[in-house]
Amino acid sequence: MMNKIYPRKGDTQTVYLNAVVKDPSIEIGDYTIYNDFASDPRQFEQNNVLYHYPINHERLIIGKFCSIACGTKFLFNCANHTLKSLSTYTLPLFYEDWELDKANVASAWDNKGDIVIGNDVWIGYEAVIMAGVHIGDGAIIGTRAAVTKDVPPYTIVGGVPAKEIRKRFNSDMIEQMQVLKWWDWPVDKIRELLPYLKDGRWDKLQAV
Repeated sequence: MMNKIYPRKGDTQTVYLNAVVKDPSIEIGDYTIYNDFASDPRQFEQNNVLYHYPINHERLIIGKFCSIACGTKFLFNCANHTLKSLSTYTLPLFYEDWELDKANVASAWDNKGDIVIGNDVWIGYEAVIMAGVHIGDGAIIGTRAAVTKDVPPYTIVGGVPAKEIRKRFNSDMIEQMQVLKWWDWPVDKIRELLPYLKDGRWDKLQAV
């Protein structure tokens, strides 16, 4: 857990998310940041995690060192209307008017599960991540993308619905990066090897 809210002095638009999120069903890794120039980024739970109601017991899991841009939304299962019905109307939700069993209210929508974001993921401005989606380590989500399906590690996606644009690295390097898992290193080791990380010096990191 981060000990401070703001990574930079004088910048109140960017926060370490796990310093401000309180909901135990939302898990945020260390150093993951959220930037919001339109609203208070400390209100991430209220403004960005939508239709996230206790009835489904669903989770939002975001790894370490992720960068989440302003306006990103995570839409959970209660935003869905079931496709199993002949009607698009959420009749079970209004059980009182229709004299239905309250215990079956969740049948009004399709439950697709948790949203899971890996480590070192960059999510662009106003992207929308739908319920049940898993995004792999090192992936990049383009501006205003609507992510309806899983995104493999180190893959760049964009568009509505989001589709693969390209891989960030070749398959061998992606495999090696997933073994490396630099985000799990001790902080002192990250600081020591930071020049190689930021300059793309894979040859130096291989010797670690």
